[in-house]
Amino acid sequence: MASRRDQPGQSTLFGEGPRRSRRTGENAPPITPAPVPTSVRRLADELPPGLRLGTSSWSFPGWQGLVYAEEATASDLAQRGLAAYAAFPLFRTVGIDRTFYAPLPEAQYRDYAAAVPQDFRFLVKAPSAVTRPTLERAAGPNPRFLSVGFVTETLIGPASRGLGNKLGPILFQFSPMPLRGDRARAEFYDRLAAFLTDLPRGPLYAVELRNRNLFTAGYADAIARASAGRGDDKGGVCHAFNVHSGMPPLEAQAALIPPESGPALVLRWMLREGADFEAAGRRYAPFNRIVDDDPGNRSAVASLCARALGAGRPAWVIANNNAEGSAPLTLLRLAETIAAGG
Repeated sequence: MASRRDQPGQSTLFGEGPRRSRRTGENAPPITPAPVPTSVRRLADELPPGLRLGTSSWSFPGWQGLVYAEEATASDLAQRGLAAYAAFPLFRTVGIDRTFYAPLPEAQYRDYAAAVPQDFRFLVKAPSAVTRPTLERAAGPNPRFLSVGFVTETLIGPASRGLGNKLGPILFQFSPMPLRGDRARAEFYDRLAAFLTDLPRGPLYAVELRNRNLFTAGYADAIARASAGRGDDKGGVCHAFNVHSGMPPLEAQAALIPPESGPALVLRWMLREGADFEAAGRRYAPFNRIVDDDPGNRSAVASLCARALGAGRPAWVIANNNAEGSAPLTLLRLAETIAAGG
């Protein structure tokens, strides 16, 4: 029998029912957080202090009753929902995905930092312009590909100054690239290692691939070379483990790059094997219930967290709605598994 949180009406799990509000505009008050059961607060207290759980973003109206108390649009939540999101006790991080498409001003980062508790951290995605080898519509080579100067000016500098000590990992997501043959891959690995080595010291940098054919010993060596080249950098470089249909399973990723070998575990749980991202979004909307329970990946994620935390490494887990249907509920089940030692 399906559990209560699997049912369409499960949005009442975190409170006595949704509240409706039409508050909009720049002068509207912050979004109200949904009531949180004592059991969830106790669960949060049981989690290891080095573990940070969060979602890819916070602007989903379907999370009313789970994270937010009242009805709000995606635009309202993007502008005024962050404080309510950060009030949920399981959430100690969140992804800033907007930066993948366009830069943000330093003032925006300052506003984000002011909205969350002191112990909260942000995972910030680097612009696609620095991780895409060609210009859009195959218009030729991208001059900003793996440009240290460009990413420093447009993202690392503003994010570091604006977020301060609330800056977490900076994620470089490499969307599928048509690199075929040993020579093309070797050239990419060399450029990647040099790029990561030359990035400003301080932040933690995480590299996320979407090509199975790039996840090789050569890639692992590039990450290792970049780490060695940065010396005792307090941030460092790591592979970003990901549950994604374009990548090998987590167990295979961990066999090549052990989660305890880097400065931190950064893991994004996004899309199961064989799934399509857009189709999953349509199937799972409005993201208020678990649609496709995935205990196998849940167990694998918990295992990697245990390995990293056991070795004294911090662990970051970012869940997407397209993992199972609802990122908050995915993280709730993950937290239960980790707290139980599973």
